[in-house]
Amino acid sequence: MISYSPTPLQPLNLTEAGQRGIKIMVKREDLNHQDVSGNKWWKIKYNLEEARIREKKTLLTFGGAFSNHIYATAAACHEAGLKSIGVIRGERTAPLNATLQFAADHGMHLHFISRGNYKLKSAPDFIASLHGTFGDFYLVPEGGSNAPGIRGCMEFAEKILSQLTFDYLILPVGTGATMAGIILGLRGRGKIIGVPVLKDGGFLKHEIENYLSKFPGPLYGNWELLTSYHYGGYAKVTAELARFIVMMQAEHNLPLDPVYAGKMMLAVLTELKNGFFPDGTTVLILHTGGLQGAAQLYPKSQRKIRIP
Repeated sequence: MISYSPTPLQPLNLTEAGQRGIKIMVKREDLNHQDVSGNKWWKIKYNLEEARIREKKTLLTFGGAFSNHIYATAAACHEAGLKSIGVIRGERTAPLNATLQFAADHGMHLHFISRGNYKLKSAPDFIASLHGTFGDFYLVPEGGSNAPGIRGCMEFAEKILSQLTFDYLILPVGTGATMAGIILGLRGRGKIIGVPVLKDGGFLKHEIENYLSKFPGPLYGNWELLTSYHYGGYAKVTAELARFIVMMQAEHNLPLDPVYAGKMMLAVLTELKNGFFPDGTTVLILHTGGLQGAAQLYPKSQRKIRIP
């Protein structure tokens, strides 16, 4: 088991929200672990447990060159005493970027493959070829988006989020697995709003429905996606988004990353101005971590500020 630190609620004091009696709180799950932060902690928890049950000594997973998942998996396996292999999309460059150097420093073997081959990452023949190269391993899909990963996010919702007061719960969406787990764990409570960080993110509705269908129980309809806040697509950063992230750090002591939390937070403030949230409601924002991706925007010393 990897270590976990309880995380605070940070109030976000915005003039317009206050005038309308809207309470906005940020669940700072980015502070749950120094390196395996946010939803990554919950998505990897039961994958590590499953590897232990199957007596696997090595965990293999996939990601891009700036992947939060690769970063977190390397740290988690290092802490748990497991070997790790990261299958990385694209060619190796020298020197390694900060994300991949961190992974390598934490014992992860980096295996670079072409973008064409990366598209085959779920194909049985390709997986078999990886076993031929690396031997026995426990496989975790890109982003930790599998049944054990969803189970961890479901537990987070059941044990922690369900104890909080809110009308709306907002979170960023990459693969949809975290949102699926939270929908399942909250069991119809509140309105859950996902903000896809990918361009043309409407397809994620089907992905989330597919995840939900694999778990027993009712099909909950208390959720929707806001697909207009990708700011150019995955890992794209506009000048507007960059300025907003720096402003939120300076004015609200809230560090955000440009890939996930920054886009989600800008969506919340935009929708607040547009009247999306009714007067008198409570909005809970889930900070899912990934602040290692914010290095390009402000110094490292500002990225892990603890809230009393």
